[in-house]
Amino acid sequence: MTAGGTALIVGLAALGAGGAAYASATGTTAVGTFDYDLRGASVKVPVGCFLTHSIDGSGKRISRQLAGVDCAGLAVTFTKFCNWRIDFSYADTDNRTYKVSRGKTHAECKANPLRNNSAQTLPKYGKACARFYVNGRLRAVQCHFITK
Repeated sequence: MTAGGTALIVGLAALGAGGAAYASATGTTAVGTFDYDLRGASVKVPVGCFLTHSIDGSGKRISRQLAGVDCAGLAVTFTKFCNWRIDFSYADTDNRTYKVSRGKTHAECKANPLRNNSAQTLPKYGKACARFYVNGRLRAVQCHFITK
């Protein structure tokens, strides 16, 4: 998916496509501004970047899941994420995490990180979350509830 494709998901999320994942859901959360060190140089991530998490399926069956980060405004021009990864985590209805699909850490710098996850059937109802990390630090989380 291109940056524009992920931006479309962000746009749909802004129109209210989020929440319980009965069939599909898309949600977005802001990635707050932060600084990180890249080989001795300080990198600043400005306001204007968003983690978008999209999930399709029915009940505990997830047919497609993806998460990506896009930026808007001035952040588009100035932001690249280095040493990033996206994890997918799953928790039961008591908010106990029972599974984490850890993404690959990407050393290259990328303006629009994206990760797809394979289809699966969850053993429990609860929630599915996308977690965005830069340099090993959690920077944003976006979740969907998986309910009957």
